Amino acid sequence: MSAGVVITGRGVVTSVAEGPDAFFDALLAKRSGIEDGVGACVDFEPETAMTPKETRRTDRYTQLAVAAADQAVAEANLDGIERERLGVLVGTGVGGLLTLENECRAWIEGGDRAVSPHFVPMMMPNAAAGTIAMRVGAYGPGFSVASACATGSHAIGEAMRLIERGEADVVVAGGTEAALTGLCLAAFKRMGALSREGISRPFDARRDGFVMGEGAGILVLEREEHARARGATVYGRVVGYGASNDAFHITQPDENGRGAVQAMRATLADAGAAPADVGYVNAHGTSTPFNDKIESLAIKQVFNGAGTPPPVSSTKSALGHLLGAAGAVEAVVCIEAVRRGVLPPTLNYEEPDPECDLDYVPEGPREAPGLKLALSNSFGFGGQNACLAVAAA
Repeated sequence: MSAGVVITGRGVVTSVAEGPDAFFDALLAKRSGIEDGVGACVDFEPETAMTPKETRRTDRYTQLAVAAADQAVAEANLDGIERERLGVLVGTGVGGLLTLENECRAWIEGGDRAVSPHFVPMMMPNAAAGTIAMRVGAYGPGFSVASACATGSHAIGEAMRLIERGEADVVVAGGTEAALTGLCLAAFKRMGALSREGISRPFDARRDGFVMGEGAGILVLEREEHARARGATVYGRVVGYGASNDAFHITQPDENGRGAVQAMRATLADAGAAPADVGYVNAHGTSTPFNDKIESLAIKQVFNGAGTPPPVSSTKSALGHLLGAAGAVEAVVCIEAVRRGVLPPTLNYEEPDPECDLDYVPEGPREAPGLKLALSNSFGFGGQNACLAVAAA
Protein backbone atom coordinates (compact mmCIF):
# COMPACT_ATOMS: atom_id res chain seq x y z
CA MET A 1 0.00 0.00 0.00
CA SER A 2 1.22 3.50 -0.89
CA ALA A 3 0.48 4.72 2.62
CA GLY A 4 3.38 7.13 2.50
CA VAL A 5 1.76 9.65 0.12
CA VAL A 6 -0.67 12.11 1.67
CA ILE A 7 -2.75 15.02 0.42
CA THR A 8 -1.96 18.36 2.06
CA GLY A 9 -3.61 20.75 -0.39
CA ARG A 10 -6.78 20.80 -2.50
CA GLY A 11 -7.85 23.18 -5.27
CA VAL A 12 -10.90 23.13 -7.52
CA VAL A 13 -12.49 25.39 -10.13
CA THR A 14 -15.76 24.07 -11.56
CA SER A 15 -19.10 25.25 -12.87
CA VAL A 16 -20.78 24.65 -9.50
CA ALA A 17 -18.21 26.34 -7.25
CA GLU A 18 -14.58 27.25 -6.68
CA GLY A 19 -12.66 25.88 -3.71
CA PRO A 20 -12.85 22.29 -2.42
CA ASP A 21 -15.27 22.84 0.45
CA ALA A 22 -17.72 25.01 -1.51
CA PHE A 23 -17.43 22.56 -4.40
CA PHE A 24 -18.36 19.50 -2.38
CA ASP A 25 -21.09 21.40 -0.53
CA ALA A 26 -22.60 22.25 -3.93
CA LEU A 27 -22.59 18.60 -4.97
CA LEU A 28 -24.30 17.60 -1.74
CA ALA A 29 -26.88 20.32 -2.34
CA LYS A 30 -27.62 18.70 -5.74
CA ARG A 31 -26.61 21.88 -7.52
CA SER A 32 -26.00 21.58 -11.25
CA GLY A 33 -23.52 23.72 -13.15
CA ILE A 34 -24.91 22.70 -16.52
CA GLU A 35 -26.75 25.43 -18.42
CA ASP A 36 -27.60 25.55 -22.11
CA GLY A 37 -25.99 22.17 -22.61
CA VAL A 38 -22.53 22.95 -21.18
CA GLY A 39 -20.88 23.08 -17.77
CA ALA A 40 -19.10 26.42 -18.11
CA CYS A 41 -17.32 28.21 -15.26
CA VAL A 42 -19.30 31.38 -15.92
CA ASP A 43 -18.31 33.07 -12.63
CA PHE A 44 -14.59 32.42 -13.01
CA GLU A 45 -12.53 35.61 -13.16
CA PRO A 46 -8.92 34.87 -14.18
CA GLU A 47 -7.69 38.24 -12.93
CA THR A 48 -8.44 37.20 -9.36
CA ALA A 49 -5.48 34.83 -9.69
CA MET A 50 -3.32 36.49 -12.35
CA THR A 51 -2.34 39.99 -13.43
CA PRO A 52 -3.99 41.46 -16.54
CA LYS A 53 -0.72 40.95 -18.44
CA GLU A 54 -0.47 37.31 -17.35
CA THR A 55 -4.10 36.77 -18.30
CA ARG A 56 -3.53 38.16 -21.80
CA ARG A 57 -0.57 35.81 -22.28
CA THR A 58 -2.19 32.57 -21.09
CA ASP A 59 -4.96 30.36 -22.42
CA ARG A 60 -8.05 29.79 -20.32
CA TYR A 61 -6.98 26.23 -19.53
CA THR A 62 -3.84 27.58 -17.85
CA GLN A 63 -5.81 30.25 -16.01
CA LEU A 64 -8.14 27.63 -14.53
CA ALA A 65 -5.16 25.52 -13.47
CA VAL A 66 -3.38 28.45 -11.84
CA ALA A 67 -6.47 29.39 -9.84
CA ALA A 68 -6.89 25.81 -8.58
CA ALA A 69 -3.16 25.47 -7.86
CA ASP A 70 -3.16 28.71 -5.88
CA GLN A 71 -5.88 27.26 -3.64
CA ALA A 72 -4.03 23.98 -3.13
CA VAL A 73 -0.63 25.55 -2.52
CA ALA A 74 -2.05 28.08 -0.08
CA GLU A 75 -3.81 25.32 1.83
CA ALA A 76 -0.64 23.20 1.94
CA ASN A 77 1.49 26.22 3.04
CA LEU A 78 4.70 25.28 1.25
CA ASP A 79 6.79 28.06 2.79
CA GLY A 80 10.25 26.86 3.68
CA ILE A 81 10.26 23.57 1.80
CA GLU A 82 13.22 22.57 -0.37
CA ARG A 83 12.29 23.77 -3.84
CA GLU A 84 14.59 21.26 -5.57
CA ARG A 85 12.36 18.56 -4.06
CA LEU A 86 9.11 20.19 -5.25
CA GLY A 87 7.63 18.88 -8.51
CA VAL A 88 4.73 19.85 -10.77
CA LEU A 89 2.75 17.35 -12.86
CA VAL A 90 -0.34 18.93 -14.40
CA GLY A 91 -2.02 17.46 -17.46
CA THR A 92 -4.62 18.43 -20.02
CA GLY A 93 -6.51 16.60 -22.70
CA VAL A 94 -6.18 19.18 -25.47
CA GLY A 95 -4.22 22.18 -24.12
CA GLY A 96 -4.85 25.71 -25.33
CA LEU A 97 -7.64 24.95 -27.74
CA LEU A 98 -9.26 28.38 -27.47
CA THR A 99 -5.95 30.01 -28.39
CA LEU A 100 -5.42 27.55 -31.24
CA GLU A 101 -8.85 28.26 -32.68
CA ASN A 102 -8.44 32.04 -32.39
CA GLU A 103 -4.95 32.07 -33.90
CA CYS A 104 -5.91 29.82 -36.79
CA ARG A 105 -8.70 32.26 -37.61
CA ALA A 106 -6.31 35.21 -37.32
CA TRP A 107 -3.77 33.57 -39.65
CA ILE A 108 -6.38 32.63 -42.28
CA GLU A 109 -7.83 36.12 -42.25
CA GLY A 110 -4.69 38.21 -41.75
CA GLY A 111 -1.66 36.17 -42.66
CA ASP A 112 1.58 35.63 -40.73
CA ARG A 113 1.74 39.04 -39.07
CA ALA A 114 -1.73 38.54 -37.56
CA VAL A 115 -0.51 35.60 -35.46
CA SER A 116 0.39 36.38 -31.85
CA PRO A 117 4.04 35.85 -30.84
CA HIS A 118 2.59 34.28 -27.69
CA PHE A 119 0.67 31.65 -29.64
CA VAL A 120 2.96 28.67 -28.94
CA PRO A 121 3.48 29.22 -25.18
CA MET A 122 -0.25 29.81 -24.78
CA MET A 123 -1.29 26.73 -26.74
CA MET A 124 1.23 24.09 -25.67
CA PRO A 125 -0.10 21.37 -23.36
CA ASN A 126 2.67 21.87 -20.78
CA ALA A 127 1.99 25.60 -20.37
CA ALA A 128 -0.14 25.09 -17.26
CA ALA A 129 2.49 22.92 -15.59
CA GLY A 130 5.26 25.35 -16.48
CA THR A 131 3.32 28.39 -15.30
CA ILE A 132 2.52 26.76 -11.96
CA ALA A 133 6.15 25.74 -11.50
CA MET A 134 7.26 29.34 -11.99
CA ARG A 135 4.65 30.63 -9.54
CA VAL A 136 5.66 28.23 -6.76
CA GLY A 137 9.38 28.08 -7.52
CA ALA A 138 9.41 24.34 -8.19
CA TYR A 139 12.82 23.13 -9.35
CA GLY A 140 12.03 19.43 -9.05
CA PRO A 141 10.53 17.13 -11.71
CA GLY A 142 7.98 18.82 -13.93
CA PHE A 143 6.00 17.77 -16.97
CA SER A 144 2.53 17.33 -18.41
CA VAL A 145 0.59 14.21 -19.32
CA ALA A 146 -2.19 13.78 -21.88
CA SER A 147 -4.48 10.76 -21.94
CA ALA A 148 -7.78 12.38 -22.89
CA CYS A 149 -10.38 11.86 -20.15
CA ALA A 150 -7.98 9.86 -17.95
CA THR A 151 -5.40 12.67 -17.80
CA GLY A 152 -6.17 14.03 -14.32
CA SER A 153 -6.02 10.59 -12.71
CA HIS A 154 -2.84 9.67 -14.56
CA ALA A 155 -1.23 12.93 -13.40
CA ILE A 156 -2.05 12.27 -9.74
CA GLY A 157 -1.01 8.63 -9.99
CA GLU A 158 2.30 9.44 -11.63
CA ALA A 159 2.92 12.18 -9.06
CA MET A 160 2.46 9.56 -6.37
CA ARG A 161 5.04 7.41 -8.14
CA LEU A 162 7.54 10.31 -8.22
CA ILE A 163 7.27 10.58 -4.46
CA GLU A 164 7.47 6.81 -3.94
CA ARG A 165 10.63 6.65 -6.06
CA GLY A 166 12.22 9.34 -3.94
CA GLU A 167 12.44 11.88 -6.77
CA ALA A 168 10.39 14.51 -4.92
CA ASP A 169 9.02 15.23 -1.45
CA VAL A 170 6.07 17.30 -2.68
CA VAL A 171 4.29 17.35 -6.06
CA VAL A 172 1.59 19.73 -7.26
CA ALA A 173 -0.53 17.53 -9.50
CA GLY A 174 -3.83 17.45 -11.35
CA GLY A 175 -5.64 18.27 -14.56
CA THR A 176 -7.19 21.23 -16.32
CA GLU A 177 -9.37 21.80 -19.38
CA ALA A 178 -11.08 24.66 -21.21
CA ALA A 179 -12.35 23.16 -24.45
CA LEU A 180 -15.79 24.77 -24.71
CA THR A 181 -14.98 26.21 -28.13
CA GLY A 182 -17.18 26.17 -31.20
CA LEU A 183 -14.84 23.84 -33.05
CA CYS A 184 -14.55 21.31 -30.22
CA LEU A 185 -18.26 21.25 -29.51
CA ALA A 186 -18.95 20.78 -33.22
CA ALA A 187 -16.45 17.91 -33.37
CA PHE A 188 -17.98 16.01 -30.46
CA LYS A 189 -21.43 16.70 -31.86
CA ARG A 190 -20.42 15.28 -35.25
CA MET A 191 -19.12 12.18 -33.46
CA GLY A 192 -22.54 11.71 -31.90
CA ALA A 193 -20.96 11.86 -28.42
CA LEU A 194 -22.90 14.84 -27.03
CA SER A 195 -26.33 14.70 -25.45
CA ARG A 196 -28.90 15.99 -27.89
CA GLU A 197 -30.96 17.26 -24.96
CA GLY A 198 -28.01 18.85 -23.19
CA ILE A 199 -28.67 16.78 -20.05
CA SER A 200 -26.16 14.54 -18.28
CA ARG A 201 -27.97 11.38 -17.12
CA PRO A 202 -25.33 8.83 -16.13
CA PHE A 203 -26.66 5.26 -15.98
CA ASP A 204 -30.23 6.38 -16.75
CA ALA A 205 -32.10 4.54 -19.50
CA ARG A 206 -32.68 7.87 -21.31
CA ARG A 207 -28.99 8.86 -21.48
CA ASP A 208 -27.97 9.98 -24.96
CA GLY A 209 -24.46 11.36 -24.62
CA PHE A 210 -22.26 13.50 -22.42
CA VAL A 211 -22.34 17.21 -21.67
CA MET A 212 -19.03 19.05 -21.94
CA GLY A 213 -17.72 21.05 -19.02
CA GLU A 214 -14.56 22.92 -18.07
CA GLY A 215 -12.52 23.36 -14.91
CA ALA A 216 -9.45 22.28 -13.02
CA GLY A 217 -8.53 20.12 -10.05
CA ILE A 218 -5.14 20.34 -8.35
CA LEU A 219 -3.77 18.47 -5.34
CA VAL A 220 -0.61 18.84 -3.30
CA LEU A 221 0.77 15.34 -2.74
CA GLU A 222 3.48 14.89 -0.16
CA ARG A 223 5.68 12.23 1.42
CA GLU A 224 4.00 11.51 4.74
CA GLU A 225 7.12 11.89 6.87
CA HIS A 226 7.81 15.23 5.22
CA ALA A 227 4.27 16.45 5.87
CA ARG A 228 4.30 15.33 9.50
CA ALA A 229 7.68 16.90 10.14
CA ARG A 230 6.48 20.31 9.07
CA GLY A 231 3.09 20.04 10.77
CA ALA A 232 0.99 20.07 7.60
CA THR A 233 -2.71 19.23 7.73
CA VAL A 234 -3.45 15.92 6.00
CA TYR A 235 -6.79 15.69 4.17
CA GLY A 236 -6.43 12.16 2.89
CA ARG A 237 -4.12 9.66 1.24
CA VAL A 238 -3.60 8.38 -2.28
CA VAL A 239 -2.94 4.72 -1.51
CA GLY A 240 -3.35 3.03 -4.89
CA TYR A 241 -2.99 3.69 -8.59
CA GLY A 242 -3.58 1.46 -11.59
CA ALA A 243 -3.46 2.07 -15.33
CA SER A 244 -4.22 0.04 -18.43
CA ASN A 245 -4.91 0.13 -22.16
CA ASP A 246 -8.03 -1.30 -23.76
CA ALA A 247 -6.12 -1.83 -27.04
CA PHE A 248 -9.57 -2.12 -28.62
CA HIS A 249 -10.91 1.07 -30.27
CA ILE A 250 -9.85 4.70 -30.43
CA THR A 251 -13.08 6.01 -28.89
CA GLN A 252 -15.19 3.08 -27.65
CA PRO A 253 -14.41 1.12 -24.49
CA ASP A 254 -13.65 -2.57 -24.67
CA GLU A 255 -17.01 -4.25 -24.86
CA ASN A 256 -16.22 -6.58 -21.95
CA GLY A 257 -14.72 -3.86 -19.77
CA ARG A 258 -11.33 -5.56 -19.81
CA GLY A 259 -9.22 -2.41 -19.46
CA ALA A 260 -11.43 -0.93 -16.77
CA VAL A 261 -11.33 -4.16 -14.77
CA GLN A 262 -7.56 -4.36 -15.09
CA ALA A 263 -7.09 -0.75 -13.89
CA MET A 264 -9.35 -1.22 -10.87
CA ARG A 265 -7.75 -4.52 -9.88
CA ALA A 266 -4.27 -3.04 -10.25
CA THR A 267 -5.29 -0.16 -8.02
CA LEU A 268 -6.61 -2.46 -5.32
CA ALA A 269 -3.45 -4.55 -5.49
CA ASP A 270 -1.31 -1.42 -5.22
CA ALA A 271 -3.32 -0.34 -2.19
CA GLY A 272 -3.08 -3.76 -0.58
CA ALA A 273 -6.86 -3.73 -0.38
CA ALA A 274 -9.61 -6.21 -1.09
CA PRO A 275 -12.77 -5.31 -3.03
CA ALA A 276 -14.76 -5.58 0.21
CA ASP A 277 -12.68 -2.73 1.67
CA VAL A 278 -14.07 -0.23 -0.87
CA GLY A 279 -17.06 1.78 0.31
CA TYR A 280 -17.59 4.06 -2.70
CA VAL A 281 -16.74 4.30 -6.39
CA ASN A 282 -16.76 7.63 -8.19
CA ALA A 283 -17.55 6.37 -11.67
CA HIS A 284 -16.27 7.70 -14.95
CA GLY A 285 -20.02 7.78 -15.64
CA THR A 286 -20.13 9.88 -18.79
CA SER A 287 -23.85 9.46 -19.64
CA THR A 288 -23.05 7.74 -22.93
CA PRO A 289 -24.82 4.48 -23.77
CA PHE A 290 -21.58 2.46 -24.13
CA ASN A 291 -19.52 3.81 -21.22
CA ASP A 292 -22.14 3.49 -18.52
CA LYS A 293 -23.17 -0.02 -19.48
CA ILE A 294 -19.59 -1.28 -19.78
CA GLU A 295 -18.38 0.48 -16.64
CA SER A 296 -21.24 -1.07 -14.67
CA LEU A 297 -20.25 -4.48 -16.05
CA ALA A 298 -16.60 -3.87 -15.12
CA ILE A 299 -17.45 -2.83 -11.56
CA LYS A 300 -19.51 -5.98 -11.10
CA GLN A 301 -16.60 -8.11 -12.34
CA VAL A 302 -14.19 -6.47 -9.90
CA PHE A 303 -16.53 -6.84 -6.94
CA ASN A 304 -17.82 -10.30 -7.86
CA GLY A 305 -17.52 -12.49 -4.81
CA ALA A 306 -17.21 -9.53 -2.43
CA GLY A 307 -20.92 -9.29 -1.78
CA THR A 308 -22.95 -6.39 -3.12
CA PRO A 309 -20.82 -3.85 -5.03
CA PRO A 310 -20.38 -0.55 -3.19
CA PRO A 311 -22.43 2.54 -3.99
CA VAL A 312 -21.43 4.25 -7.24
CA SER A 313 -22.13 7.79 -8.35
CA SER A 314 -21.17 10.06 -11.22
CA THR A 315 -20.59 13.73 -10.44
CA LYS A 316 -20.46 14.44 -14.18
CA SER A 317 -24.24 14.63 -13.81
CA ALA A 318 -23.69 17.99 -12.10
CA LEU A 319 -20.49 19.23 -13.74
CA GLY A 320 -20.51 17.83 -17.24
CA HIS A 321 -17.46 16.02 -18.57
CA LEU A 322 -14.29 17.98 -17.81
CA LEU A 323 -12.15 15.84 -20.14
CA GLY A 324 -8.53 16.16 -18.96
CA ALA A 325 -9.59 17.75 -15.67
CA ALA A 326 -12.25 15.16 -14.84
CA GLY A 327 -10.08 12.66 -12.98
CA ALA A 328 -8.44 15.31 -10.82
CA VAL A 329 -11.72 16.97 -9.85
CA GLU A 330 -13.23 13.57 -9.12
CA ALA A 331 -10.25 12.69 -6.94
CA VAL A 332 -11.21 15.71 -4.83
CA VAL A 333 -14.75 14.28 -4.66
CA CYS A 334 -13.35 11.03 -3.28
CA ILE A 335 -11.16 12.85 -0.76
CA GLU A 336 -14.16 14.74 0.57
CA ALA A 337 -16.44 11.69 0.55
CA VAL A 338 -13.97 9.81 2.72
CA ARG A 339 -13.13 12.82 4.88
CA ARG A 340 -16.75 13.75 5.58
CA GLY A 341 -18.34 10.30 5.42
CA VAL A 342 -20.98 11.25 2.87
CA LEU A 343 -21.55 10.27 -0.77
CA PRO A 344 -22.53 12.74 -3.51
CA PRO A 345 -25.55 11.79 -5.64
CA THR A 346 -25.99 11.02 -9.31
CA LEU A 347 -28.34 13.70 -10.63
CA ASN A 348 -31.05 13.07 -13.24
CA TYR A 349 -31.20 9.33 -12.57
CA GLU A 350 -34.89 8.48 -12.84
CA GLU A 351 -35.41 5.59 -15.27
CA PRO A 352 -33.35 2.48 -14.48
CA ASP A 353 -31.57 0.68 -17.29
CA PRO A 354 -31.55 -3.15 -16.92
CA GLU A 355 -27.93 -3.13 -18.11
CA CYS A 356 -26.96 -0.61 -15.41
CA ASP A 357 -28.11 -2.26 -12.22
CA LEU A 358 -25.86 -0.92 -9.46
CA ASP A 359 -26.61 1.46 -6.60
CA TYR A 360 -26.04 4.90 -8.18
CA VAL A 361 -27.02 7.03 -5.14
CA PRO A 362 -29.89 8.67 -7.03
CA GLU A 363 -31.96 10.03 -4.17
CA GLY A 364 -29.51 12.64 -2.87
CA PRO A 365 -26.42 12.72 -0.68
CA ARG A 366 -26.06 9.64 1.49
CA GLU A 367 -24.38 9.37 4.85
CA ALA A 368 -21.54 6.85 4.85
CA PRO A 369 -20.08 6.75 8.34
CA GLY A 370 -16.92 4.73 8.56
CA LEU A 371 -16.06 5.16 4.86
CA LYS A 372 -12.34 4.51 4.64
CA LEU A 373 -11.55 3.74 0.99
CA ALA A 374 -12.91 5.07 -2.31
CA LEU A 375 -12.02 4.41 -5.94
CA SER A 376 -12.05 7.00 -8.72
CA ASN A 377 -12.37 5.73 -12.30
CA SER A 378 -11.19 7.57 -15.41
CA PHE A 379 -11.33 6.10 -18.91
CA GLY A 380 -10.08 8.08 -21.90
CA PHE A 381 -10.34 8.09 -25.66
CA GLY A 382 -7.48 6.01 -27.00
CA GLY A 383 -8.51 3.27 -24.59
CA GLN A 384 -6.28 4.62 -21.80
CA ASN A 385 -7.58 3.97 -18.30
CA ALA A 386 -6.59 5.09 -14.81
CA CYS A 387 -7.94 4.41 -11.36
CA LEU A 388 -7.03 5.94 -8.00
CA ALA A 389 -7.65 4.67 -4.49
CA VAL A 390 -8.19 7.37 -1.88
CA ALA A 391 -8.16 6.61 1.85
CA ALA A 392 -8.91 8.50 5.02
CA ALA A 393 -6.19 10.56 6.69
